[in-house]
Amino acid sequence: STHSNSKHTNAAQPVSSASGVREADNRLTYSRVMQRAASLLRHAARAGRLTPCLVPVRHNTAAAAAAAAPGANAPQVPEKRASLDAFAKYLTETLPKYVQQARVTGQGDLELLVTPTSVVQVLTFLRDHTTAQFRQLVELTAVDVPTRKNRFEIVYCLLSHAHNTRMVVKTYTDELTPIDSVTSVFHSANWSEREVWDLFGVYFRNHPDLRRVLTDYGFEGHPFRKDFPLWGYTEVRYDDELKRVVAEPLELAQEFRYFDLKSPWDQIGAGGSPSK
Repeated sequence: STHSNSKHTNAAQPVSSASGVREADNRLTYSRVMQRAASLLRHAARAGRLTPCLVPVRHNTAAAAAAAAPGANAPQVPEKRASLDAFAKYLTETLPKYVQQARVTGQGDLELLVTPTSVVQVLTFLRDHTTAQFRQLVELTAVDVPTRKNRFEIVYCLLSHAHNTRMVVKTYTDELTPIDSVTSVFHSANWSEREVWDLFGVYFRNHPDLRRVLTDYGFEGHPFRKDFPLWGYTEVRYDDELKRVVAEPLELAQEFRYFDLKSPWDQIGAGGSPSK
């Protein structure tokens, strides 16, 4: 039995030595591997042998917590910044008719400004291209700037899980010009486009079901427009005769007045002492 046990022990030695070799081969840290990969990608891109791509970088938990503190600036990873700059230049050269501007924000996110008629083409490219792979539409919203000729800015926030990278795609329109719906590219855009239509009044062409989603069916106007009055256009009340809630045109009981009354309570001034 002793002889048989020694045979089993000797037979197990090559397995343990092989696992030790594998462990030794895997001792390179993630940061060193990514630094080497980023260096190779930069040299290859300069030589024109490789399409610029996004380099995934593992974020440090402690650094992320420090960046989240009030007043702290987001840390810039050199490899990440270099890959984003190269990819922004690549998008500008690849889609010159669609991309009007490409830049990297202070938070380290890539931001594109595209023409209103090319939203579907650009988002499809960013979703399917190997070096991008932005497979998730995180958010779709709008911004109203009435002083601009194209007052509405449509914002698409994308996320690439493969490269751990976020991107913001922006376009613009006015009150009458529709924007192509991107529900054929991202199904999650369905309700987001309905919300933008409901609150801002931006019409999305080829949307499968463009209805109001937050306000009532008979609501007039779009509440998130800067020129929409705070008091609205209608008011609701309960009618005792009809036994239901009815909507009627808004009637203000008095004209607007500016009240400049002193509060009877002591106000806390500078230094925590009550003001007199």
